[in-house]
Amino acid sequence: MSGYYAPFGSWLLVLKDEPSEFVIRCLNGMSRSYALRRNGGSCWHSVYVLSSMIPSLIINVGAVLAWNSSIFRLNHLPKCSLRPVWMASNNKFNHSLRACNNESRGALIVLEGLDRCGKTSQSSRLVSYLEGLGHSTELWRFPDRTTSVGQMISAYLLNQSELDDRTIHLLFSANRWEKRSMMETKLKAGTTLIVDRYSYSGVAFSSAKGVDLEWCKAPEIGLLAPDLVLYLDMPPELLKGGYGDERYERLEFQKKVAQCYKILRDPSWKMVDACQPIEDVQKQLQKIVLDNVLACRNGKPLSLLWSC
Repeated sequence: MSGYYAPFGSWLLVLKDEPSEFVIRCLNGMSRSYALRRNGGSCWHSVYVLSSMIPSLIINVGAVLAWNSSIFRLNHLPKCSLRPVWMASNNKFNHSLRACNNESRGALIVLEGLDRCGKTSQSSRLVSYLEGLGHSTELWRFPDRTTSVGQMISAYLLNQSELDDRTIHLLFSANRWEKRSMMETKLKAGTTLIVDRYSYSGVAFSSAKGVDLEWCKAPEIGLLAPDLVLYLDMPPELLKGGYGDERYERLEFQKKVAQCYKILRDPSWKMVDACQPIEDVQKQLQKIVLDNVLACRNGKPLSLLWSC
């Protein structure tokens, strides 16, 4: 069952159409969980996870409902009933990933960095480079503004709507979960994915607004871990072309994001000086990426993001 988590005490958007069902999952070792099933009435748009309840939810991510500004608390939802259900262990993800170990696959390459640091242009150049070498390659971007969730995110970024910081964070996460199954399918089929922004962006930008870092990471757990993260490092004051009109394109805010990125660095990251000429950055990225693509073709296993 694909899905994502949200800690208690937070609003959780319902991303499942018909039939509407979501599962409250025990994270304390208990083998039983509980599901709330809609028996009628209007569609649910969100759920509040009360601190007195089991500490986390897992939601099946499916067709996304059009956003409705009405927010319902759990005990105000129409005609709901609790029933015990048996739920497959999250180990099914790991079993699925182990099944493709030692098999040739595509690489998951993520480009991260501050706004206007050159990620988009370098991502496109990497796709052209790998395709020229005969590697099946696709360019992905997050947020994906073509989906219903992505359109809500776009409206927020363009200052056309207002959302709580935690609500917009969960929307960004849901936007990545929408593509999780397709991402794994593409990689196992041998297609390398060059991804312009991923979970690290979501966590860095939300935590820069003051949201707890671990809270921000929680809904990302279970997504595929990148084989390589290329961080285009450039001081905020030197970012190319200045800033635009989107919500996050402000110098002081970008400085905070840069500090949050530093906390998130892990062994998969490669720091690249983006102050160099574009061609020099391009050559450096090409060498790093090609080595990782070849490693994945030789059977490097997939793994999960921030899993224990």
